[in-house]
Amino acid sequence: MSDKVLVKAIVGGYVVPVDGDPIDGGTVLIENGKIAAVGTDADVDVPDDAELIDAAGSWVLPGFIDAHVHLGVHEDGEGWSGNDTNEMTDPNGARFRAIDGIDPYEPGFDDALAGGVTSVVIKPGSGNPIGGQTIGVKTWGRTVLDMIFAEGVSVKSALGENPKRVYGEKKQTPSTRLGVASTIRDAFTAARNYAAQRDHAAGEGKPFDVDLTKETLAKVLDGELYWDQHVHRADDMVTAIRLADEFGYKLVINHGTEGHLIADLLAERDVPVILGPLFTTKSKVELRNRTLRAPGILARAGVRIAITTDHPVVPINFLVYQAALSVKDGLDPETALKALTVNPAAMLDLDDQVGSLKPGLDADVVIWSGDPLDVMNRAMRVFVRGREVYHFDEETGVGVTEERRYREG
Repeated sequence: MSDKVLVKAIVGGYVVPVDGDPIDGGTVLIENGKIAAVGTDADVDVPDDAELIDAAGSWVLPGFIDAHVHLGVHEDGEGWSGNDTNEMTDPNGARFRAIDGIDPYEPGFDDALAGGVTSVVIKPGSGNPIGGQTIGVKTWGRTVLDMIFAEGVSVKSALGENPKRVYGEKKQTPSTRLGVASTIRDAFTAARNYAAQRDHAAGEGKPFDVDLTKETLAKVLDGELYWDQHVHRADDMVTAIRLADEFGYKLVINHGTEGHLIADLLAERDVPVILGPLFTTKSKVELRNRTLRAPGILARAGVRIAITTDHPVVPINFLVYQAALSVKDGLDPETALKALTVNPAAMLDLDDQVGSLKPGLDADVVIWSGDPLDVMNRAMRVFVRGREVYHFDEETGVGVTEERRYREG
C-alpha cells in the first residue's frame, strides 16, 4: 500500500458505524485522513483514483478508544526505569503532564493496534490526590508530536486507598480519606482565589506571577478540563460528587468498581463512568465488590459507561475481551461496542474527532475478521488517520505493525 494515496475506499464489508445502523455491503470513503462518506456500496460515490480495499466477509468498525491508560509512561517490561506514572513527592501535582513521560516505542502501542485500539487517553497514576494532566493520543506515530489529537483533556485525581497509602507511609498529609479530600478542597480553593487575583491584575494592567499548578486547576474550574476521578468504593464516589458540586467542575468517574451499588445516583446525577479494569484479582479492599455484571447494571440504570484496561494493569489488547465477557454477564452487545467507541469519546468531548464512522471524523478504521465481541475474531487491518499501520499476516499468524523508527534508505 502506498501512503501517497490520499483517497481510499473500504468496500463490501459489514460496516458498523456504532452511532448508526449497521450497513451490510457498506463502503467507508477516506480522504486526506478523514472519513468522507459512509453508506452502501451503491450510495457512496467512489472516485476513480481511489485505492479500493476489499472488506467482503469482514466487519468494519471505528477504532476503539481506551480512555484511561498509562501507555508510554508505565512501559511494559521496563520496571523502575520505564515507570514515570506517579510523581509521588507532591500531593498536588496539577502542573505535571503525562506527555512529558510518554515513550511511543514501548510495545504496548503495538499491542493496542493488534486489539483494534487506535486512540487512548494517557493519564498519570493514582498515587497523588491530584496526579496531573492527561492527553489524548493515537496509538501509532513516530513521535508523541505525531500522535497527539487532544492536548487538553482532563486532570487526573485520586480518592481512596492509593493516595492515603502513599502519603501515610511518608507520615504526612494526606494519610486518611479526610486528608485526601481536604488536599483537593484546599487546592481548588487556592486556585479559585488565584484566578480572581489574576483576573483583577489583568483588569488593572498589572503584572502577575503565573503559577502552573493553580493555572491548571483554574482551567478545571472554568470547565476547560475534565476532572478524571480515580475512585473504587461507592462512598468515595459520593465524596467525588460532593466535591464536584462544591466547586462546579465536570466530573468523570474512573474505575468505578462499586458504581453498580449506587447506579441510580450516578444515573440521576448524569455522572459518566470509565469502568475497569475488569480482569484483575481483588488485590485490595476497594476491589472486593468488583464484578463483570457491573457494566450491564450501570448501563441499564442509564449511566453512560466506557470500559478501560488501565494498561498495563490489563494488557490493552484485551480491551475488547473485557467488553465481550461483560456481554456474557448481561451487558447489551450494542452498548458494549458503544463503551469502546462513542461513549468514551463523548464523555471527554472527543467525539468531534473519534469514536464512530462518521464524515468529518478521523479515519481510524479497523477491519475485523468478524464480530469483535466474538473472542475468536481478530483485527485484520488497522488504519489510523487513513494510514494502514497494522495488519495480521495469516500465513505466519503474526501481527505486523508499520515501523515507527527512522531507517536510512
